[in-house]
Amino acid sequence: MVDGALASTFFRIRRTILEMLRDRGFLVTDAEIEMTRDQFVEKFGINFRREVLDFSRSKRDDPSDMICVYFVEEKLHVRLLQTYLQQMNSAKITRAIFVVKEKPAAFLLNILSDIPARRLEVFMEHELSVNISKHVLVPKHELLTIHQKNFLLERYNVKITQLPRIQVADPVARYYGLVPGDVVKITRSSQTTGRYVTYRVAVGDGSRFLAYIA
Repeated sequence: MVDGALASTFFRIRRTILEMLRDRGFLVTDAEIEMTRDQFVEKFGINFRREVLDFSRSKRDDPSDMICVYFVEEKLHVRLLQTYLQQMNSAKITRAIFVVKEKPAAFLLNILSDIPARRLEVFMEHELSVNISKHVLVPKHELLTIHQKNFLLERYNVKITQLPRIQVADPVARYYGLVPGDVVKITRSSQTTGRYVTYRVAVGDGSRFLAYIA
């Protein structure tokens, strides 16, 4: 990339990830979200290796529930994956997001799907250049807590299988990190009622997060 282009690209990508983690309930400050490009360049420089952007965050309501974000410089391969997993094991972290430039090989996706007690996600860099949740055609999504989900089912006397569905491979579902069984409240604007609320349950094979990359 030409001078400045790398910084501009990853300034946007990093901001999208921080917004995504905040929307998932992780601890992200307003200052991090509002960082300007100039501040980004001052902190990371114009030309840098992607790994300097790596970071981890904890849940707002549970500091022990953490996630790592890895910006992968080269194509993700087995030895590199082992290095990341060792880092996660040392920190006792079970979740990770890999931001990659190249799509991992199919056999690596199969390996990852068999790793127990891990929640691993892959996003291509181009997927994060804009925040999909802010698109004018994407309505507001809110992940329900277990209590809210149970209250909803009891209030309307329905089974979770009777709710409309959203695939975990859906881009918006991936943004919010939905897993099978999660329920989201979706609020749309309506010319007649002002707003229209629906609920959807996430479905799909939740063990293969890495198979959902574009």
